[in-house]
Formats: sequence, structure tokens, C-alpha cells
Amino acid sequence: MGACFSNRITAVSPSITGFTSRSVSRSGHDISSNSSNSSASISVTSRSEGEILQSSNLKSFSYSELRAATRNFCPDSVLGEGGFGYVFKGWIDEHSLAATKPGIDMIVAVKRLNQEGFQGHKEWLAEINYLGQLHHSNLVKLIGYFFEDEHRLLVYEFMPKGSMENHLFRRGSYYQPFSWSLRLKIALEAARCLAFLHSTEPKVIYCDFKTSNILLDIVCT
Repeated sequence: MGACFSNRITAVSPSITGFTSRSVSRSGHDISSNSSNSSASISVTSRSEGEILQSSNLKSFSYSELRAATRNFCPDSVLGEGGFGYVFKGWIDEHSLAATKPGIDMIVAVKRLNQEGFQGHKEWLAEINYLGQLHHSNLVKLIGYFFEDEHRLLVYEFMPKGSMENHLFRRGSYYQPFSWSLRLKIALEAARCLAFLHSTEPKVIYCDFKTSNILLDIVCT
């Protein structure tokens, strides 16, 4: 999907938006798809960094909270790796959003910026700017963030069924094949999300629409 620019349209990179298929799913987040850096650029608004963070309806986590939630970023908690960096499974309290012990309360996906990766602070900030303010039933929910010194982290809802790509190509015995009717339902829900993004102000054009970036929670047959 190409990138288009005007004074009314903002093109966004693969890291900024995730899709869910809520007609075949209900709650959670798995950001394990290996999205790579694209040639699309990101136009961040002229507001200062502080204003963007303050205006977002997101929780500002502490580093110690996210370290506890992911068991000190344990390798066993890694869900995947993309252009942004590693994604870890974590646990937080559903109501207070405080870190909890593994296996207790709500699962989240914690993206940790790799300083040597394809993406950096600008992409991290843009993701907060957009996902922190855009809300749709088929758009992955951004819960919070952390920013201090060289550390940049983002916290998302967890999508336990992985990406549509994994199901289509049976990447592991865990992933089950989809019927054609189910594939059509998922495609329609993803299209609804694209229509929502294109109708927002400012308009957002998603630049990396593909099956690895369509994330699923509870898949129904």
C-alpha cells in the first residue's frame, strides 16, 4: 500500500498501526509479526514531545513496573521481533494497570525500542501520537508507554492468536487453517479499520497493509 502526502494526510509506517478482526475476535494483543521498515515517512505534528505525551489518554509506566511485568524482560517472554525491537509478554492489573505476577490478571505486549534497529524515537513518538488518540474496535489498543534516557517502550493489548499470516501459512502446529468464509470476515473487518483511519482528522494512510499485520484474538469458525 503506497504512501500519499498532502497537508491534510499523514502517511504512517508499519509500526504505528495494528489491525484486529473483532468480528472473529474479542480481546487481547499479539504483536509478534516481524514488520520491517518501509520507505514511507512519518509526519509528526509540530507539537512538542511533552504536549504529545500529556494529551494522550495513556498510562505513563515506570521502567521498574515494565521490568516486573515482563519478568525483567526475560527471553522466555519474547513474543517476536520487528523493526522496532523485541516484543515481550507481560502482565498488569486490569483496573489499576500496575504490574502483576506472571499468569495473573491481564496479559499485555510490551515493545522495547532497539537503539540499533530500523526505527527510533520519531516512530515511537508518532505511535503515541496516533494510537494514543485513535480508537476503533478493529484497531489494536495502545495502553501506555515509558520514556527515560535511552529507553523507549510501548504497552499494547495482547492478541493471543497471532497474525493472519501465521494461520494462512500454518507456521507451527498451533495455527489452524481458515475457511474461506472466515477469511472474508477478517478481510471485511480490516477494511472497516482502514476506512476509519482514512476518515479521521488528520487522515491516516496505513503504509504496510498485509496479513502479518492483521492480528487476531479469539478466532471463531
